[in-house]
Amino acid sequence: MTIRWTHLDSPVGQLLLTADDTGALTSLSVPEQKNGRTVQEGWRHDPGPFRSAEEQLAAYFAGELKEFDLELSPQGTEFRRRVWDALDDVPYGATTTYGEIAARVGASRVAVRAVGGAIGANPLLILRPCHRVIGASGALTGYAGGLPRKTALLTLEGVL
Repeated sequence: MTIRWTHLDSPVGQLLLTADDTGALTSLSVPEQKNGRTVQEGWRHDPGPFRSAEEQLAAYFAGELKEFDLELSPQGTEFRRRVWDALDDVPYGATTTYGEIAARVGASRVAVRAVGGAIGANPLLILRPCHRVIGASGALTGYAGGLPRKTALLTLEGVL
């Protein structure tokens, strides 16, 4: 499988998008992201598969788009994919907690840490809105892209 990639400029920094051979997005990373992707040897720079993502991200950052309609193909365990799918149910302009996501995926209260780990490993920042997950106290906790970016995204969405 050839990984295709492109960079897009955004208000939260340069975005690195990757896609598989079918054109489905496999990751969206930001600079200095914890466990974020970086361009690897053998990857093919090809902006073609990313046109729709580029348009939708531009509309999102302009405050004109509240829900993405893109083919996503993140790689992860079944548990992680369930958690990432649950992120899609958190609407624009709203937040949820790690405990609420755990309940949505049928995980016990003890498994909240595992849910947090899965959210932290989300390979599709912004597109899968892990920035909308906050601590039970309402605090802005953890975000692989950094708390300033989480704050910026939640401000854009009118939460802050």
